[in-house]
Amino acid sequence: MSLLLGLRPVLTSLFQASQHASAWTAPILSRTMATLNQMHRQGKPKPPPKSVGATFGRPQLKAVVLKTMIRKPKKPNSANRKCARVRLSNGKEAVAFIPGEGHNLQEHNVVLVEGGRTQDLPGVKLKVVRGKYDCAHVVKKKQ
Repeated sequence: MSLLLGLRPVLTSLFQASQHASAWTAPILSRTMATLNQMHRQGKPKPPPKSVGATFGRPQLKAVVLKTMIRKPKKPNSANRKCARVRLSNGKEAVAFIPGEGHNLQEHNVVLVEGGRTQDLPGVKLKVVRGKYDCAHVVKKKQ
């Protein structure tokens, strides 16, 4: 009992010193590096799981158009990029880019979307596949 009473001032001063330590200084009671035996018992570190892409591990997804819109690209580029807000077949909503000149998409149209980021549109990671379901092919220009 007398041993604990003798250690009390030391422990309280240590505790107070660790609380008042600056954010730039290392804590007094820091962790040490793992020993070889500890590393051997724990085994190899597992690699982090691969994150699923915009189409959630599938090549294409069916989607329903909720709204068509025009987006402006990032800084050096200037244009009006045609996009559509779509509800994917797994229930999630996303924005998809409509490639080509001109489109016939309206609300409630069914489209096929594939992964493919549009570099100058932030947050747009899907592309509409032209010529599938309700999205028509790109019309060839008359000469």
